[in-house]
Amino acid sequence: MNTKGISTNKTDNHSSAKYDAIVIGAGMSGLYQLYKLRSLGFRVLVIEAGSGVGGTWYWNRYPGARFDSESYSYGYSFSKELLDEWDWKEHFSGQPEVERYCNYVADKFDLKKDICFSSRVSFAHYEKSNNSWSVGTDSGQEFSAQFLITAIGLLSTPTMPRFEGISDFKGSWCHTGLWPKEGIDYKDKRVAVIGTGASGVQAIQDISKTAKSLTVFQRRPNWCTPLHNGPISKKEMEEIRAGYPELFDHCKKTAACFIHTIDPRGTFEVSEEERLAFYESLYAGQGFGIWQGNFRDMLTDEQANKLMSDFVAKKIRERVEDPITAEMLIPKDHGFGTRRVPQETFYYEVYNQQNVKLVSMLDDPIQKITENGIQTRSNEFEFDVIIYATGFDAVTGAFNRIDIRGDNNVTLKDKWAKGPRTFIGMMVDDFPNMFMILGPHAALGNNPRSIEHNVEWISNFVDYMRENNLNGAEAPINAVDEWHELVSGKAESLLSNEVDSWMTGINLNVEGKQTRTVVRYTGTAPEYRARCDDVTRNYFKELHLF
Repeated sequence: MNTKGISTNKTDNHSSAKYDAIVIGAGMSGLYQLYKLRSLGFRVLVIEAGSGVGGTWYWNRYPGARFDSESYSYGYSFSKELLDEWDWKEHFSGQPEVERYCNYVADKFDLKKDICFSSRVSFAHYEKSNNSWSVGTDSGQEFSAQFLITAIGLLSTPTMPRFEGISDFKGSWCHTGLWPKEGIDYKDKRVAVIGTGASGVQAIQDISKTAKSLTVFQRRPNWCTPLHNGPISKKEMEEIRAGYPELFDHCKKTAACFIHTIDPRGTFEVSEEERLAFYESLYAGQGFGIWQGNFRDMLTDEQANKLMSDFVAKKIRERVEDPITAEMLIPKDHGFGTRRVPQETFYYEVYNQQNVKLVSMLDDPIQKITENGIQTRSNEFEFDVIIYATGFDAVTGAFNRIDIRGDNNVTLKDKWAKGPRTFIGMMVDDFPNMFMILGPHAALGNNPRSIEHNVEWISNFVDYMRENNLNGAEAPINAVDEWHELVSGKAESLLSNEVDSWMTGINLNVEGKQTRTVVRYTGTAPEYRARCDDVTRNYFKELHLF
């Protein structure tokens, strides 16, 4: 079938269209999956809820949104021509540049012609009679394909807090993950930001510059460390470009695909003087080096972690003038690095500004949202703008909002009711011919590096199926059980496994997510890729092929 006729208008009717593969999502995962399968000669349709490409970098337009991985380590590596053409402007690029990059990629490889924009997938049902998937959208379109591939992201389903009266507020309000294209005018306005996770930290830094007043409502603080961003000169970009092969090869060898490498030394194998000097060098370094390049036992040994936490706490006290506010900003319920570490640029200095106030929701919880603002247990605040930086229904949330049904009409939501179970993060038993890019229990970290691996593994597999005239493939339950046991075992030694966060399946704003669950693979990326390679090397014999 000639796919050039695919329209990007959701009102057009393609109900009779049949494809080899349907991909859900046109973010960085979906774009590369489309490119890869199309280069192999497959007929592919991508269905995207937004009106443009980019996924995370399309939806998260809030002020201050940017990379926390180095730009040049985050971009695609599959095309030398693309690497030669694109110049990154900053070491950690902001959302506008990243969205431009995604559009540049889509236009360069003529990908948009095969994307159905402004169409949200409402259901995906496996049809056993013909070993295919029937996929429907919110506007009534229906498509079918032999393969269903989800590229829906780990953090793509925004969650709102369970406050009474949210819709009563008469001012402007939105979630950071659904920031409107036209923006929100907060200059010289009274602004509230609820939440101090990664999105909140970034938005707070920017909003504080022009808001008349900014009140930050914090439930629990996070450990934040300096990003140390800066522009990339033309000469530096040329040097980066010349070193791309070595850089991407290096990323493949690190634990989480970042450019940073875990230090082989233990915390207590060096003197106190050496240890403090190392901490200082990490704090002065760029990006996630302080998290991903720290001593090898920092995330597994309580005493080692406490020393690092005490060091960062001291930095916070030095940067925040008011000692009471400083203590409010220091986490007491988790150690450094046991949650994802927000990267910041003068975040703590924001609280030294006269126009900024910090409210602890543990001490003075929000009771409800009113017409004019926010009512806490002891105060009533008036605002012109309320920003909800309240996070996402992580990992499984994007799956749960689609009615996905596999063999024998089993729903994925029911199957994962007690926590997700997968085979190598890409397949699920009872769901033949369905693949997930960065699904639960896949290797995470610097995600585009993991995305490229997952896309290439999936593409290789479906190409193998085509060459061998196979109609279907499914992960058997024993393979899923073995993978789940391995993933659970990897998590046991980590301090993060004892902490409530999206990385352990906790979200107080989502029904049924109040119990810790293993939702991510915590081994190293090289170990993960080696296991996936074993499956390929054995001609996929671990799977049920038919």
